[in-house]
Amino acid sequence: MIKLGVLGAGGRMGRRIIELAGEDKDFKVMLALERPGHPVIGKEMGAIKVSSSADGIFLVDVAIDFTLPEAALENLNYLLKYKKPLVLGTTGFKDDEIAKIKEAAKSIPVVFSPNMSIGVNLLFGLLADVAKKLGTAYDMEIVEAHHKAKKDAPSGTAKKLGQVISDATGRNIAIHAIRAGDIIGDHTVLFAGNQERIEIKHQAHSRDVFAIGALRAAKWVENKTPGLYTMQDVMKG
Repeated sequence: MIKLGVLGAGGRMGRRIIELAGEDKDFKVMLALERPGHPVIGKEMGAIKVSSSADGIFLVDVAIDFTLPEAALENLNYLLKYKKPLVLGTTGFKDDEIAKIKEAAKSIPVVFSPNMSIGVNLLFGLLADVAKKLGTAYDMEIVEAHHKAKKDAPSGTAKKLGQVISDATGRNIAIHAIRAGDIIGDHTVLFAGNQERIEIKHQAHSRDVFAIGALRAAKWVENKTPGLYTMQDVMKG
C-alpha cells in the first residue's frame, strides 16, 4: 500500500485526489497539507484531518502537489529533506523555478507534467508527427479555454502543445487563451490550409481525468531512481 501525501488538499484537485485515493486499495492518504491559515486546516478530509505542517511529508511514500508555484517550491524543500518522490501537477512556473525543479530531480524522482490527463499526453505524442507532415503549407494555432479563476494564461498544457509543434517544425505557434465560466479545460490545435482545416481537440469533462492520471503517476514513481520524468514516461511504464 502506498502512503500518499496530497499537497494542496483544500483545492478542487486536492479534494478529488483524496476522494479517489480513498476508493483505491493501493493507497492510504497519510497527509493532507494546506498552507497555514487556510479555512480547511483541522477539518476532516477523507480519513484524516488537514494539516499545515509540511514536516508531515516524512510520513508518506509519495506526494502529489497541486498548489501554486511558490508553495510547490517550498514543499519541494521538504521532499528533498525526506527524500520523497513527487508527482507535480502545479503549473505557472517561471524558467528559474523550473530550473530548481530540475535540480531537485537529481536527488528525488519527480513526475512533472503540465497536464496529467492520459488523453492530453496522447495528444502530445500525435502532434509532432502531424505538424511535420503538414509543414509550412498550413497555418497552425492553439486555442485553450479554462475557468475564470485559473491564474496562468496561457495554460501550461497549451505552452507544451506549442513547444511540441515548435520542436517539430521550428515555427513559433500563437496561443489564444480564454478564461470564462467554469470550463474545466479545452485545448484545440488548428491546422488551416487553403482548401481544408484540421482541428485536433481535447476536452476535459471532469477534473477526475487529472486526478486519475496523478494517482497513476504516483503508483509508477514510488520506487523510481532520481530523475525528471513526464506522463509520457508513466504511460510507457
